[in-house]
Amino acid sequence: MSEQEQNDQQIADALRAAPPIILAPGPREAPTQLPPPPDDVWSLPGGAAWVYYGEGNDSLVRPVIMADGFNTGPSTPEFSWNALQFSGYPLIGELRKRGRDVVLLGFTERSASILNNANTAIAAIQEAIARRLGGHPLTVGGFSMGGLVARYALAKLESQRLDHQTALYFSYDSPHRGAWIPIALQAFAHYIRRLDSRFSDQMNSPASRQLLWRHVAEWQDAPATAKERTEFLAALEGVGGWPRIPRLIGVANGVGSGKGNGVKPGKTAMRGTGLAVTGTDLRAQSTGTDSLVATLRVVTLQRPDIHATGMPDIDGAPGGTLEGFGILADELNKLTHLGMAVDNPIRSHCFVPAVSAVAIRDIATHDDLYVDINRLSPDDSELDDFKLASKNEGHTTITEELSSWIIDRLP
Repeated sequence: MSEQEQNDQQIADALRAAPPIILAPGPREAPTQLPPPPDDVWSLPGGAAWVYYGEGNDSLVRPVIMADGFNTGPSTPEFSWNALQFSGYPLIGELRKRGRDVVLLGFTERSASILNNANTAIAAIQEAIARRLGGHPLTVGGFSMGGLVARYALAKLESQRLDHQTALYFSYDSPHRGAWIPIALQAFAHYIRRLDSRFSDQMNSPASRQLLWRHVAEWQDAPATAKERTEFLAALEGVGGWPRIPRLIGVANGVGSGKGNGVKPGKTAMRGTGLAVTGTDLRAQSTGTDSLVATLRVVTLQRPDIHATGMPDIDGAPGGTLEGFGILADELNKLTHLGMAVDNPIRSHCFVPAVSAVAIRDIATHDDLYVDINRLSPDDSELDDFKLASKNEGHTTITEELSSWIIDRLP
């Protein structure tokens, strides 16, 4: 075995022995606080629901179904509680104080097709109707991808003329116009596939292909709309696009003023400094004629350049952010002894543009991404009502500002 093959094998073994690199919001460490045992657990096709009755309730009376978002692997109540109760504003606790029964809807595989996980949401809605005492209407929604799952589920039920008995739909920083992972990160994920395929597998998962505005399946590919996204949008349109019976509301973790997060196009976000990755340079999305977004090198002598033309300066757009560059850098810096050390000047990028979260503009141009939403007519949105954050913050950050706005609008 050559020296290069030995280095490859060492790095591959170390990567595969470590937790996978996962670009997703929410807690990255094991929960430090465990949730109480649920009052009920529903086993559903493709998932489960963990039910916590509201204060004073000993059965399901006023259900609020909240669908989990994108990640890899199965949903767990521990993850949901850590994100929704212990990481900022105690949303679950505040709902239960008001007599709301919290139904945490999870999926067997969070990166599976949105259409498949919507069937799990439909089963949860029907289970809630069957178990509920009295006639209080349902609230159904979700966080990030979960908002799209719930949206499709409700619209599909209406298209089948089935009564979902839902008065309010909500989405929490959901990518109604698409989400964004920098092409530099997607290309790097595929470039290291021969060492560890898990990062690439996440980028190429069904849900990722459906969610991302632009996608590359191989590191050499030009960015394009994935076939799975086109098919998902057609399926959504086939059931009417949106449910029509419930009131539609949504919140965004981005601002409405059009002020970006400060990330400049073309700037280096992650640079290799260790011997195995010297030459690697991942950049924020460039614009205009400067299309270089990455130079890739991991162990090998080759240093291919990655270009992405005709793109807006989306990494710096107002919206919910994700520490995509930072997550990757942190994992690589755990392998400094193998020459994988990197610098990380820019940790975060826009993940769900504000205009996408409130369904008011497309995200293909600078003018739409950075539009002053506060100056637009609310009627321009496909939602009946929406709320934007007072600052650009982490995607699906649970804040009092956004959560209390939703709570005040529950039926």
